Amino acid sequence: MAFSDDEIAYLQSQPIARLATVNADGQPDVVPLAFEFDGSYIWVGGVGPDVARTRKLRNIGAGRSKVSLVFDDLVSMQPFIARALRVYGDAEPAVERVGMMGAGLYSRITPTVSWSWNLAGEPAGERWYDAKRTVHKP
Repeated sequence: MAFSDDEIAYLQSQPIARLATVNADGQPDVVPLAFEFDGSYIWVGGVGPDVARTRKLRNIGAGRSKVSLVFDDLVSMQPFIARALRVYGDAEPAVERVGMMGAGLYSRITPTVSWSWNLAGEPAGERWYDAKRTVHKP
């Protein structure tokens, strides 16, 4: 399966994601970042000589390829309306390509499992939002 039309529209509406990678000691590292979604894969990275030294690309390049991403926003506090999409995936070492920020180093993430909540933007009720779980097939 793949992302639904609603999930794709949500991904395309979000300017920032949070990416979690794991360092050599097993410590998770989370960083907000810009991303690119090409319809199948999520790309993260950037331009300039310093991008290769970022923790995210060093962690992925060292073979710790399991990553998590969160795309979310808080639409309103009154009433409370939150939306989110969480993705587990496998990241590949960065390659040179022209991405959303120009020519640079970008890592391709293949989604494996995702969960989405309240993409329609409904107010929270008596219960928390139900999650939609999708297993992504290669």
